[in-house]
Amino acid sequence: MQSFGSEWIIIGLMTIAAFAMGMTLLSLNLAIAPSKPSAAKKAPYESGLPDITAPKPRFTPRFYVVAMLFVIFDIEAIFIFPWAVIFDKLGMYGFYEMMSFIVLLFIGYIYVWKKGALEWV
Repeated sequence: MQSFGSEWIIIGLMTIAAFAMGMTLLSLNLAIAPSKPSAAKKAPYESGLPDITAPKPRFTPRFYVVAMLFVIFDIEAIFIFPWAVIFDKLGMYGFYEMMSFIVLLFIGYIYVWKKGALEWV
């Protein structure tokens, strides 16, 4: 059976090995790969046609609002899972704390809904 310290030594060695391998490959690329920059290589290129017009923005700001809301509610799930795992040990105090957390999230959800952040039209 391994001791607690030897597990950390193995993790440290694996981290050092991964870092060393990455740095070695990057260094070899800089040393061996030919570097001949030109204006043609730096120009944007798609489907054999040069870029004629500026690209249109792909995402509206509303998309980013919905993405941030998704992240917030995803983090909520991250908080609820460990609470559910140790629910018996926390007792009623843990139950009331989680209910207050869920109520605050629900109030935020209603606020966002009333502001129209979830409307796509």
